[in-house]
Amino acid sequence: MIAQILFLVLTIAAVALFTINLRKIIRNIRLGKDINRKDQPKKRLLTMMRVAFGQSKMVVRPIPAFLHFFVYIGFVIINIEVLEIVIDGLFGTHRIFSGLGGTYNFLIGSFEILAFTVWVACAIFLVRRNIIKIKRFSGVEMTTWPKSDANYILIVEILLMSAFLLMNAADAKLQALGSGHYISAGTFPVSQYLQNLLPNSEGALIAIERGCWWFHIVGIFAFLNYLPYSKHFHIIFAFPNTYFSNLEPKGEFNNMASVTNEVKAMLDPTFIPLELAPSKFGAKDVTDLNWVNLMNAYTCTECGRCTSVCPANITGKLLSPRKIMMDTRDRITEVGKNLEKHGANHVDGKSLLDDYITREEIWACTTCNACVEACPVNIDPLQIIMELRQYAVMEESQAPASINAMLGNIENNQAPWKYSPADRLNWAKEE
Repeated sequence: MIAQILFLVLTIAAVALFTINLRKIIRNIRLGKDINRKDQPKKRLLTMMRVAFGQSKMVVRPIPAFLHFFVYIGFVIINIEVLEIVIDGLFGTHRIFSGLGGTYNFLIGSFEILAFTVWVACAIFLVRRNIIKIKRFSGVEMTTWPKSDANYILIVEILLMSAFLLMNAADAKLQALGSGHYISAGTFPVSQYLQNLLPNSEGALIAIERGCWWFHIVGIFAFLNYLPYSKHFHIIFAFPNTYFSNLEPKGEFNNMASVTNEVKAMLDPTFIPLELAPSKFGAKDVTDLNWVNLMNAYTCTECGRCTSVCPANITGKLLSPRKIMMDTRDRITEVGKNLEKHGANHVDGKSLLDDYITREEIWACTTCNACVEACPVNIDPLQIIMELRQYAVMEESQAPASINAMLGNIENNQAPWKYSPADRLNWAKEE
């Protein structure tokens, strides 16, 4: 009974703490400006099913896609087993679903195979990151914490799968010994090979089985509450993030409604805009971005696919789309903490532009959309870059000299070049 009470308290505490941290993140996301992403619900649902559930954009890189598939499927399916552990923990039962008979044996056998594939995949991921040192896992933004974060999660998953398999191995030996409470149930295609490593003493086996059982479930609760502090929060946010992603063709830029209204008002004094002009053009800080931009930041898994295909980054420029998302997440988290400590009106004197993201970074972007196309969960770093650019140009009248020269040429010559419109076809004349 003491174990059941302890388990109940632990479960309530874990769920409550996760709920508190999740609500903080949702509050931070809601600090962004409103944007309508409720249109085309069927298309959005299909996008989510294809990209988030179906992992369709992962297959561009077959090897990590293959490994990630086992981790993803293992995470989803093995958690069915967690339901049994929770029920057993609350009611003091053991393998409560064993009454399913052959179906239960099939499930436990499947869980073991998946646990083994997750173990192998995570081990390979660790090798890729720390021994092979694949280039896209490095960069100026990949400081000690981002690198350690990835390793922590992989190591924890290996430990959880190891505990699960050892628990089953000890359980199977206890079943063979006819130990009370350990009913005969389940098949063990993987853990059967671990049984020879375990002692034959009933007491020692019970200690191992119970120790691994507690380690497994407490580890899952700890993992759950680590997620809000980790890049691995994408395992939850990938689904709403793909649902609310931009459905318009990539590379399509719409006119700013506020600017269009200004032009119409100048041309037609009787024109009445449906919406008031914004107090600010573009974005200087995270609260000037929309809530989808902020959700993108919390969804980023720092995989580096965006940065690895960015032509600016490839040619040695300062821009890294991954850093744009990481900086946005760090800044909105900081704003949220300030909100808790000092209230809504607190001004800390910082902003996303300049304090986190430099001008050199935003102007290095070629707006090619390669980063948007490469992201496995439809994150859009380009939209944040464009918002920062709009602020720099429309609010501060600050742009690189080359941009100003181009804009001047367009105004005077109707083309980005400094040549007269009358000379445009000179290149086609015969010598």
